[in-house]
Amino acid sequence: MAKFQIDLVGLKVYAHHGVLDFEKALGQDFFIDASVTVEAGLNDKLDEAVSYADLAELLVSDAKQNPVDLLETLAHRLHAKLLAFSPRVLSASVTVHKPNAPIELEFRDVSVTYSGGAS
Repeated sequence: MAKFQIDLVGLKVYAHHGVLDFEKALGQDFFIDASVTVEAGLNDKLDEAVSYADLAELLVSDAKQNPVDLLETLAHRLHAKLLAFSPRVLSASVTVHKPNAPIELEFRDVSVTYSGGAS
């Protein structure tokens, strides 16, 4: 077995997270980046790998459900889901981007990152 890093960048999800009522009612686009360190075989066998497609689906599906007020809460929840996905997942980092955050200044993006390993 060897360690590999899977990077998912810019997963787009339309969801209803936010503190303000209009954010919860209308929703908006969020983007998720994840770096996942996994243990996998070197022999080209699918059953000894972690599917990046399954990880992407897990993140997007979960982010669409159970709206929360804070990006910190969402990033932590997604991180926990990644760690619980497979015993082959050793550690992860999740960044949630909210490019349309209600800030009355010109900006490009707001993001929150949560990272760590399995306990």
